Amino acid sequence: MESTEKFTDKAEVYAKYRPGYPDEYLVYLLAANKLNENSIIADIGSGTGIFSRQLLERNLTVIGIEPNDDMREQAEQSLKQSVRFISVKAEAEQTTIQDKSVDLVTVAQAFHWFEKDKFRLECQRILKPDAKVALVWNSRDSSSEINKESAEICQKYCPNFKGFSGGMDETQEVYHQFFKDGIYDFKSFRNDLELDFEGFLGRYLSASYSPKKTEKEYEHFITALSNIFEKYSNHGQIVFPNITRSYLGRV
Repeated sequence: MESTEKFTDKAEVYAKYRPGYPDEYLVYLLAANKLNENSIIADIGSGTGIFSRQLLERNLTVIGIEPNDDMREQAEQSLKQSVRFISVKAEAEQTTIQDKSVDLVTVAQAFHWFEKDKFRLECQRILKPDAKVALVWNSRDSSSEINKESAEICQKYCPNFKGFSGGMDETQEVYHQFFKDGIYDFKSFRNDLELDFEGFLGRYLSASYSPKKTEKEYEHFITALSNIFEKYSNHGQIVFPNITRSYLGRV
């Protein structure tokens, strides 16, 4: 299955259960890139528009690039009231955006799907001189017992599981290769999530690797996750240790 199709039939659950990004990160991003209401952002792999919405709320113009029809249509529906949102069906490596026209490229939760060398060239083409690329992920805190146990469950019941966020939090060399001269600004922000049972399951079912209801592993996967929730929850709520990781630099 091509990466652009991995989220087909998951757009609704993705939009409902995937978390946003902390205000502290948005404040940093705008300040570090000197963004204002005249700035144009290319949000590549914009999915259901979770991060695009947060950028729009700060009066930025956002071009959302998303190849998956289900995900893109979900974003178009939820953001249709915003005149600053421009939705484009295109891939990261060929965005159709005009040369030297954007003030920042953002990639939220999607960089691990891209062909890195081709995407780097595309960023160089569409960015204004000295403008940067921001890569950001909401990542599970791998030091927590909840996330260690849930990773074991994913390895057991999800044939396509290669680590959370495609294992990108464990692969530093890719950032040295992607950013110009291997120079980038790394920051992390706490973004712990408090979830009820529905939200906890939804967070896992929105992942590209999670089994669908029609697949044999689905019921075993749900049962194992339910046991984890029962073990770690308190009064029907569970704290999901989460870190927002940010990489910002020129390409």
